[in-house]
Amino acid sequence: MVSAAYDLSYLQASVDLLEDYLLSTEIYWSLRLRPPVGDPPFPMLTLGGVLLARMKAGYRNLSRDQRFLFNKTYDQVDAIRVRWRVAWENKSTREFHSRLMLWRDYLDEYRRQPYNHVDRYGYEVHRRVLLALLYSDAVGVPSAEKEMLTALDHYLQSVLQSSGFIWEPELAGGFPKENYWYLWGKPRE
Repeated sequence: MVSAAYDLSYLQASVDLLEDYLLSTEIYWSLRLRPPVGDPPFPMLTLGGVLLARMKAGYRNLSRDQRFLFNKTYDQVDAIRVRWRVAWENKSTREFHSRLMLWRDYLDEYRRQPYNHVDRYGYEVHRRVLLALLYSDAVGVPSAEKEMLTALDHYLQSVLQSSGFIWEPELAGGFPKENYWYLWGKPRE
């Protein structure tokens, strides 16, 4: 679990770097930012990370000042997204491919040795969420990658045991079971 300040700090730092990041060839970009006390280190800056932090922050219990900051940052990200639409779409497509390969690798490891990898699911499933968030922005995702994601989803559905929401309870409203079914269960051991 991370704090609301964590997601907001990531978003704020992202806004300052987003244009340079979009115009670079890198998919993963260093934030060089210290997390709030008690929170883990920040991940690298990616578009998926921005979209996820934005979504999570939107569903957290924020103070009035935090909500104002969130709305301002949300608008800034959208303005950059519109201004650099083609760069955003291209970067989303590249990140989608990278995240898909990592998600495939995790599920392959789980398939071979479920008992050694089931405990990582709560962390690893964030890649599947990122794929969902990136998909709407990615252009030109090859049909082979779409088919791979569908096949991976079919496999996961065959081993997933339904349970409650596996992330922080306050985020459940932002990730409904109909769309984010993989956050509402865990694979069998």
